[in-house]
Amino acid sequence: MPPTPRRTRSDALQNRERLLEVAARVFAEQGLDTAPAAIAKQAGVGVGTLYRHFPTREALIDAAYRHQLTRVCEKAPDLLARHPAAEATRIWMEHFLEYATAKSGMSAALNAVIASGVDPYADSRALLTDAVATLLDTGAHDGSLRTDVTSDDVLLLMGGIAYSVQHGSKEQARRLVDLLMDALTKGSTASCTQAPGSGASNVRAGTANPSSGAVDVHEAPGA
Repeated sequence: MPPTPRRTRSDALQNRERLLEVAARVFAEQGLDTAPAAIAKQAGVGVGTLYRHFPTREALIDAAYRHQLTRVCEKAPDLLARHPAAEATRIWMEHFLEYATAKSGMSAALNAVIASGVDPYADSRALLTDAVATLLDTGAHDGSLRTDVTSDDVLLLMGGIAYSVQHGSKEQARRLVDLLMDALTKGSTASCTQAPGSGASNVRAGTANPSSGAVDVHEAPGA
């Protein structure tokens, strides 16, 4: 019996997801010269399947980048469903830094996409702004984050921290995130009601390494 259309669509979506995951990793690690056939093989699909989804190398790079961006932005509401806002924000920043590192590795590939006339960053700022706004708004509501900070403030600062990942160390980047979280929680309702010495340490306690990876603040430093 031939597969049902529903099953066929499901398989196609799964194939596409695997291709995008593998492509993002391979382009970040090995650069633009990676053969599409090698990407298809690692994804467990035929090269014909790859070209049906992505007719050109540039289309594949663009889609892989946008996929990673969407994933990191979609983590914000998921984290908020499982953690207080300040803790969710701290964990989200870890995902953001992983994403920034992957994006840096894809820079040559992304430049090739731009040269082809496509702007892979067209939706980046809007998606990231919405994700950060969701975190800040929830934090303002539950009292764990201060209320006088904007999404643009946070994205600009995160762009600087992303730059430190590319030119410094992950340990330094995490220290900078700690400093940023201290700033975001200072003066919040929760920090004002906590006992002395118990403030931002509660946020840092939620910094367990995220289970899956990785900025894009295209306009921000280091992005």
